[in-house]
Amino acid sequence: MAKRSKIANYFSLVKINHTIFSLPFAMIGFFLAVKLKEENLSFRLLLLVLLCVFFARNAAMGFNRYADRDIDKKNPRTTLREIPREIIRPGSALLFVIINAMLFMTASYFINFLCFSLSPVALLIVLGYSLTKRFTYLSHLFLGLGLALAPIGAYLAVTARFDLLPLIYSAVVIFWVAGFDILYALQDIGFDISENLKSLPVLLGKRNALILSAIFHLIAVILVGFAGFYGHFTTLYWIGAAIFTLLLCYEHVIVKPNDISRVNLAFATMNGMASVIFACFVIGDLFL
Repeated sequence: MAKRSKIANYFSLVKINHTIFSLPFAMIGFFLAVKLKEENLSFRLLLLVLLCVFFARNAAMGFNRYADRDIDKKNPRTTLREIPREIIRPGSALLFVIINAMLFMTASYFINFLCFSLSPVALLIVLGYSLTKRFTYLSHLFLGLGLALAPIGAYLAVTARFDLLPLIYSAVVIFWVAGFDILYALQDIGFDISENLKSLPVLLGKRNALILSAIFHLIAVILVGFAGFYGHFTTLYWIGAAIFTLLLCYEHVIVKPNDISRVNLAFATMNGMASVIFACFVIGDLFL
């Protein structure tokens, strides 16, 4: 029983449920590659891709919690996280990061040489995000870049080559994630200013940050449309694209400069639904 509790603590540390943001786009990249290569589905390869997503995200979030442990202890919103509460020791969290990073590289080794050779670069990006808010206001875009590795990485796992369409989906992820991360950062404007931490809400203020978030989401929607035309998708794709767009619009209806009480609904629920639904319709369009 104690062992299960310890595992649960680590899953809570890395917010395992937030994998729902990157995983659906990884599946888009994977099944797009399978369709374009006209190959039979390899469940071994699919499992390796899923493991890479899992291990890379564990390493990234674990390092984020480790790097921010002193900040989280000061911030009233984050004082109940596992490291500030001493449920997980900093050294244990760092060991968790190292193990997951090694497992990520190991899984990529069994995929193909290109994925393995790029795995240190991927780790540098996803781990490096955690340090960006100390020196740049563009940390939201770095987070987007980290999650944007999912569709192109999954595509490379199948094809071992770069192509434009998965890169477009990676661009979608960059602007989609940056847009909703700006919304999430609205909660910490006062604290970030007091600690000299950088974010676009700190730089621009709530109203202008919300406008920029909406612009980023508009760019994401335009790129989704461009991908649809470029990839010659049909009805199911466009239904998924419409639902994705409506859910992003709803985020900006419920989060206002003078009322951010529903920011967590916008951040977690709306974006989780948007990514899963869009991926289902895209994959359905590819194979039905």
